[in-house]
Amino acid sequence: MQVIGSGPFKEGDRVQLTDSKGKMYSFYLSKGGQWHSHKGWINHDSIIGVSEGTTLLSSSETQYQVMRPLLNDYLLSMPRGATIIYPKDSAVIVGYADIFPGAKVLEAGAGSGGLSISLLRAIGPNGQLTSYEARDEFLENAKGNVKNYFGDLPTTWKLIHGRVEEASFNGQFDRVIFDMLAPWDCLESAFQALVPGGVLCCYVATTTQLSKTAEAIKARGDFSEPESFETLLRSWHHEGLAVRPMHSMNAHTGFLLFTRKLAEGNAPIRRKRRPSKSANDLVDEA
Repeated sequence: MQVIGSGPFKEGDRVQLTDSKGKMYSFYLSKGGQWHSHKGWINHDSIIGVSEGTTLLSSSETQYQVMRPLLNDYLLSMPRGATIIYPKDSAVIVGYADIFPGAKVLEAGAGSGGLSISLLRAIGPNGQLTSYEARDEFLENAKGNVKNYFGDLPTTWKLIHGRVEEASFNGQFDRVIFDMLAPWDCLESAFQALVPGGVLCCYVATTTQLSKTAEAIKARGDFSEPESFETLLRSWHHEGLAVRPMHSMNAHTGFLLFTRKLAEGNAPIRRKRRPSKSANDLVDEA
């Protein structure tokens, strides 16, 4: 499996060239190879052996800075079948679901493989990721993107063509991640798959899906009180004293819901919340 790290570039490394307008170009290095654009070419041999952050000139004297692409860059540029889980959400999933080195993780569905890559990096060489994908075209796309990123298919990844609700489990997973239209239909699979205390994370796009998933979890009585939120990413412009938020932002992409499997025979402790004030209460106060 390809090592993704640091150090001088070598043959086989994936590199990223960035021009003065911020446009990025990514490719793999091979001895004797050339990279071409409408602004000239750069020989691969002039990149092999140099350090990241080196400025190179093309044959037309155009400047490019050479780096290894970050995970964020790869995920946003890779071929897509299904809509990807954006890096801002996959990073939160890895953090809030507590995906730790050595974890055994169940994922459904694999989609374009973006979240699979993040999960594989997080579990490390001693973990295990099992991904279910029902659609042929998504499965092949996910496989291609994961292989392209790591240089080979990781031995820590098991990709299964099928539906997670049709599989059998015996509490062998630390974490379960659902990225599907109807996660409420697969809650029994999640419960059977998780160890007690294991985390279930559901990624859904709409408030209707969020509500139905949360209510189905509460109705079961064998998961902890579900918590949910969305992540909004706003970039800022800073040029001298001109510091302001950008006019556009990565706002709603999906909702994240987290809950944990309870020990057998235990019911969740429901959160005590102050009742919201009615219209009559507000009138009386006035």
